[in-house]
Amino acid sequence: MSRRSRAREIVLQVLYQDDLNADQPEDIRLRFVNARLNQDKELVEFAEKLLAGVRRHREAVDRHLGEIARNWKLSRMAATDRNVLRLGAYEILFTETPDRVAINEAIELAKRYGTNNSSQFVNGVLDRLMNNKTSDRSGDILEEP
Repeated sequence: MSRRSRAREIVLQVLYQDDLNADQPEDIRLRFVNARLNQDKELVEFAEKLLAGVRRHREAVDRHLGEIARNWKLSRMAATDRNVLRLGAYEILFTETPDRVAINEAIELAKRYGTNNSSQFVNGVLDRLMNNKTSDRSGDILEEP
């Protein structure tokens, strides 16, 4: 597993915790990130940037995922799948990470933490998101509501 893949894995764990236990103090989450990434300044910074971005753009990311995930409401998805999708969608929509890299990283997280069908589900949703982003010439997909 690459160093950045490890950071994404930790971010997924924190997003999952955010989803299921929103009342947990932020300092506990930050200590978790630092401890799990062995105080590696570069990786901690990368993870914190991803985490802050997903949180800041969560409403927009969720809106896009809700439009793309046909016949699925985010609230009905498994928490693991929902948060893998959030992380992958954030990277596709708001970062310089190549879309295919973001999708492949999300698929690997889904394989590791999700069900037998999670990786296929994540691949399908993020692939549609990527294709919609690519075909959207006006840039509307990146706008906040």
